[in-house]
Amino acid sequence: MDLEIISSEKVLFRGKVRRVTLPGTMGSFTVLEDHASLLSTLTPGVIEYEAEGEVKTVPIDGGFVDVNNNRVAVCLQ
Repeated sequence: MDLEIISSEKVLFRGKVRRVTLPGTMGSFTVLEDHASLLSTLTPGVIEYEAEGEVKTVPIDGGFVDVNNNRVAVCLQ
């Protein structure tokens, strides 16, 4: 699936991932291939994703995520 993490200043990551774990307002959740569509706010925490066999992390202060058709778009505040 495709993941894009963007802030108001730049694109932090854009690429293919196997999974992504996000700090949602109601708790942490993981998105995998063919996940149902959703829109969620994000709280301060860490985004963790697996790309090219490596697990990477991005600390965030909050934002929102849109999951639709194997595309995960994260917009940070």
